[in-house]
Amino acid sequence: MDKQIKSLSIIFPVYKDTKTIGIMIDKSQKLISKHNLDSEIIIINDCCPEGSGIIADKIANKFNNIIVIHHDKNKGYGEALKTGFRASTKDWILQTDGDCQYDINDFDKMIKIIHNYDCLITFRYKKIYQSYRIFISWFYNKLIRFVFNTNFRDVSTGLRLINKNALASLSLNSSSSFIGAELAIRLMLAGYQVGEIGITTYPREFGKSGMVTLKSILHTIKDLIILYKKLFRT
Repeated sequence: MDKQIKSLSIIFPVYKDTKTIGIMIDKSQKLISKHNLDSEIIIINDCCPEGSGIIADKIANKFNNIIVIHHDKNKGYGEALKTGFRASTKDWILQTDGDCQYDINDFDKMIKIIHNYDCLITFRYKKIYQSYRIFISWFYNKLIRFVFNTNFRDVSTGLRLINKNALASLSLNSSSSFIGAELAIRLMLAGYQVGEIGITTYPREFGKSGMVTLKSILHTIKDLIILYKKLFRT
């Protein structure tokens, strides 16, 4: 499999990210220009009630490499990413979130070692969240390492670089934030090389994350159980 990056899809979902969409697009365009890549930017509006999709459309009209996809109802983080994955047409996918907590310029570090891997996931050197979120993240990653016998340090961090051909071989089921773990686990079990690289994350300056609500946690646990049964109980 050719692991040199010749073309790139930058994918990020938006929900309550009205104040960061413009920043994300600007950073994406600068990254593309810096590396002179055949590229596309795919934004998935997961039926945001605050107008994220409208803002994305207005900005997209100024460029010919931006695609905005709208969900007619809120389907969840995992479904939004799967929509973006299906729509991507380039050889590699740089997937992140729309809230600017991750710096897509970490791509510069990722491309230095990507020739060794089919997918690079990231782990946070330091978690900048409230104590209860740090505990939830610690417990979640420890649980995944135990249940699926992996060594991933921070499997659901929202920045990853994925080979499109490797991704196309998978059948992803999760609709929750468990999608990141499912992606890494399925690639690993399919014999693909999944690497990790450390990054710095930044505080969310606008709005509030929906990743740690009771509903989202229960949905994530449900998807974890479903994947375990599919992999080990069939």
